[in-house]
Amino acid sequence: MQDYEKELILKQERVEKLLSGLVPVVEPIIGADDPYHYRNKVHAALGVERGKIVAGTYEPGTHKIIDGGGSDLENEAAVKVINDIVKIATKYHMSIYNEKTGQGFLRRILIRTADATGQMLVVVVVTDHMFPGKKNFVKLLVSKHPEITSIVINVNKRTDSMILGDKSEVCYGPGYITDELLGKKFTISAESFYQINRKQAEKLYSKAIEYAELSKNDRVLDAYCGTGTIGICLSDNAGSVVGVELNPKAVSDAGHNIKKNNANNVKVIKADATEYMEETAAAGKTRFDVVILDPPREGTTPEFIKACGKLDPSRIVYVSCNPETLARDLKLFDEEGYSAVKACPVDMFSFTEHVETCVLLSKLSEASKLQVNIKMSELDLTASEAKATYEEIQEYVMAATGLHVSNLNIAQTKRKYGIIERQNYNLPKSEDSRQPNCPPEKEIAIVDALKHFKMIQ
Repeated sequence: MQDYEKELILKQERVEKLLSGLVPVVEPIIGADDPYHYRNKVHAALGVERGKIVAGTYEPGTHKIIDGGGSDLENEAAVKVINDIVKIATKYHMSIYNEKTGQGFLRRILIRTADATGQMLVVVVVTDHMFPGKKNFVKLLVSKHPEITSIVINVNKRTDSMILGDKSEVCYGPGYITDELLGKKFTISAESFYQINRKQAEKLYSKAIEYAELSKNDRVLDAYCGTGTIGICLSDNAGSVVGVELNPKAVSDAGHNIKKNNANNVKVIKADATEYMEETAAAGKTRFDVVILDPPREGTTPEFIKACGKLDPSRIVYVSCNPETLARDLKLFDEEGYSAVKACPVDMFSFTEHVETCVLLSKLSEASKLQVNIKMSELDLTASEAKATYEEIQEYVMAATGLHVSNLNIAQTKRKYGIIERQNYNLPKSEDSRQPNCPPEKEIAIVDALKHFKMIQ
């Protein structure tokens, strides 16, 4: 776990560096309780190497299959099912698809699991709807793995890298599984978008709901809403929720999810998020109290941000999967009168470079009030706490040692030496949030800085 602790520190520092000067408070990163086997969507390409059937992910930049690749991050039960499918294919001499020749039958395996309910959907991708021995194949697989809820045969005759084809046949079960997020139920089919890491998604959504500070009268716009997961999860706290999503399949899934949860105050509209914002702002008939956006990695658009300014919500919650584009967009939001109040990184994908960040933005007038409140609260600081800011400590450490220390590193060291932090400042919001420990060399450097500023003896 030491490697994971270091990873969390690096991700925290990356977010702090990118958001420096844009967000006054970056809370400690929310890490995973268990960083392994979190992927509930497992895909394996099939091939033949030296006469042996192999199943796994592609080596980066190639189409060479790494047998069992990625299994440390993938759902363990799903990996076992894939391994048994390979054994069945080997025993019964099933032909494996060859990308170069376009020949062969068994092409890929896609498995989706539901962490909360234990359900499993197995999708077997083949090149022809004629599947000799299909009934026996299904019977044998289910006998080995009774946890399988449904099996779907998908036919993909394409020659590109698309995983699924257009035609599917449900051979066992309902053809989908059901999972839960924050007590809400969501249907997952082979094609559905769903968060890869359910447990961390719950933490991310909880943070977004916390930042939104919703009341029963609030009207919420959920932009880039996908299958409606965020909007449905917060629907009990809001007056109404309008989701906007361009993908028709996601919109259809969102409709099913709304009905499944009796979320009668939620509706999802098929539209481009930017176009919807511009049209709504121009019409001037609809107002939203809170806007939540969860855009793709490229971030949102300048036009979306300008329209957001015209719609005049009191609060905006930005859920980002790319801190670089987040930093860019926060500058544009500031130009439209919205200032970032605080941010919190969430590690959704351990052992990768990716990090999610949840940010609360408020109208500048509201943000000014928040700043005043913060300054008033500083009247309660201890004498030692008031001697140096975090930025001054960071600058001193950098000049003295060349080390970059994060707000989290400083907060941990100050607490260790009896300097009590104000509540909610650089502290986790829940007791189960993981905090990476401050590395010894950084703690020594911070202690030296605290002594320099006469904050400790």
